[in-house]
Amino acid sequence: MVMFLSPLFFVFMLGLGLTPLTLAQEDYGYRHFLSQHYDPQPKGRDDRYCENMMRRRDLTNPCKEVNTFIHGSKNDIKGICDDTNGKPGEGNLRISKSSFQITTCKHKGGSLRPPCRYRATKGYRVIAIGCRNDWPTHLQESFITPAQ
Repeated sequence: MVMFLSPLFFVFMLGLGLTPLTLAQEDYGYRHFLSQHYDPQPKGRDDRYCENMMRRRDLTNPCKEVNTFIHGSKNDIKGICDDTNGKPGEGNLRISKSSFQITTCKHKGGSLRPPCRYRATKGYRVIAIGCRNDWPTHLQESFITPAQ
């Protein structure tokens, strides 16, 4: 008995094969975001904090010019990607409805080769992030909260 396989069946099987790859890419994007920008319980938040965190997070070869660490819960950050804690921003960005404690580390200048020296700036502000399928994947470093 010969079975006829419709083109729809092949599309279905292709979709099944690509789903794990898509999920793995999303998971990587979120894990990369957390690795670069998430620190729930910071110690110090001074220049030494920045130098240690940037080195630990492998952001110093070459020296990254600017990086911001967000100090809050993962759920509050993830909530920016939906209406729980976020609203639409410019382009594909989402703006947080609540402010977050942050530390911005700026390279002091000179060579971009290690050892890297950073200046820490502490703050508390609304943040803008890019999301993919409701998961944070990008922090918009240049976003400045408009004056109220």
